[in-house]
Amino acid sequence: MSSADAAERLFTMTLDESGIIRLVWNRGTAIKQRDARAALNAANELCSAGPRPLLVDMATTASVDRPARAVFGEAFKPSRIAMLGNSAVDRVIVNFILGINKPIKPIRFFTDEAAALAWLKAGSDGG
Repeated sequence: MSSADAAERLFTMTLDESGIIRLVWNRGTAIKQRDARAALNAANELCSAGPRPLLVDMATTASVDRPARAVFGEAFKPSRIAMLGNSAVDRVIVNFILGINKPIKPIRFFTDEAAALAWLKAGSDGG
């Protein structure tokens, strides 16, 4: 099994009926660089026909290492990203990612999935 295959088992990624990509990290995952790269590549592939919004559920992840945070700060094809977490630690991780590289596309942290989905569907920087 390749390292990419192992990384892909740490998350699921689906495209829902409204056109939103959903990335859900498995409970307790310690996200490493290869995992972040696999997730980013999978999201970019789902955007091959055009940008789509991405909901990232990181509420049950254990940690994100520094090289993985750098990957998440790279250019990406999704039109906007809502990061869904449930703790102050999740918010710190997202803010750290955003602080490394200023994204050219909107990224926001949410603790409420309905609010995250509404923001993704709105398709503007407000809201």
